[in-house]
Amino acid sequence: MTEAMSMTDEETPTEDSPAGEALTGQPDPTEVPGPRRRRRGLRLLTALGVLAAVGGAAAAGAGLRDDGSGTASEERRPPATAEVTRQTLQDSRTEDGELGYGSSTTASSRVPGTVTRLPDAGERITRGEALYRVDDEPVVLLYGAVPAYRELKPGAEGRDVEQLERNLKALGHDGFTVDDTYTEATAEAVRQWQEDLGLAETGTVAPGRVVFAPAAVRVDALDTEEGAATAPGQKILSYTATAQAVTVELDTADRRLAEPGTKVGVELPDGTRVDGRVSEVMTEVDPGSGAADDGPTTVVKVIVALDGTKAQKAAASYVLASVDVEFTAGEREDVLTVPVAALVALDRGGFGVEVVAADGGTSYVPVETGLFADGRVEISGDGIAAGTTVGMPA
Repeated sequence: MTEAMSMTDEETPTEDSPAGEALTGQPDPTEVPGPRRRRRGLRLLTALGVLAAVGGAAAAGAGLRDDGSGTASEERRPPATAEVTRQTLQDSRTEDGELGYGSSTTASSRVPGTVTRLPDAGERITRGEALYRVDDEPVVLLYGAVPAYRELKPGAEGRDVEQLERNLKALGHDGFTVDDTYTEATAEAVRQWQEDLGLAETGTVAPGRVVFAPAAVRVDALDTEEGAATAPGQKILSYTATAQAVTVELDTADRRLAEPGTKVGVELPDGTRVDGRVSEVMTEVDPGSGAADDGPTTVVKVIVALDGTKAQKAAASYVLASVDVEFTAGEREDVLTVPVAALVALDRGGFGVEVVAADGGTSYVPVETGLFADGRVEISGDGIAAGTTVGMPA
């Protein structure tokens, strides 16, 4: 697992920041054990490397004459040099991910009775099919964003009425206008639907008889068994989306990497790389184990959808698997860069580089820094151009 450290000139390390931890030597009290500790350790080492590189450059410049002319003393020349390069610089980071089906949702009973049928784990349920049965009557899956929370009957108005009507029409029942009002025509379509299901033809829909989900679902796990008694609020099963997705946990400090819609790269166990995008970002609290040194921590859970049929086919042979997810937080095209170690901390403040002339003479030129990535930094300043030779510390 690898990752590139990124900083800008506005992000000066403090004792409260991850880089500041490197300065103080104090551990982060919110750090969690296991793989997350390893990733944070890698970031700490990277931060130390950047600080050491800049600090080393400053140390190398110690004792140099800086009388405002920017000219280095004649008795010292840089032990090594590098060239200013024009390139595209990317601030990227690779994190561990788990290939599966994304987050799961619990379906709980809303009616008392006996569970008479359950689906199998992994089974796919679509619109109009029974998600499970209580007292041999189906609890039907319908599509929609609004949960079933009330009885729907003539006179009711709202978004849940409109999504019920859209489902009825999709299932072949019509004779009404799809809108947010439950009319007698809607009730007649409901009676036709209830007849098809073998239910009492009441023309009303109780909340315990339907479950709304955004689309078809995949049964993830069962929380009860056939023949068991059930009551309102009791968990029956959990379900996920049917398309495979990747779940990634990030530290809160890395939240910027994962905005909804952000494109990412996913490397499957066989080395195949596919495209993905961030579809959902959630903040969760991990309560920890209860030990004194392992208290609650906040993590950012990111769901990455695999884009396109090609990506889904490539992942289809893996039900659960560990994958690598590459996030790109920033990109700068066609910019001038130097190795981070070429930066010199100037006596009068800010950073500069030691420019080496063709005759061997050197001078210190102040520069503005931009994106840090892959051991290089974006710079700009008077006289700085592609091919300019700059000094490097020993």
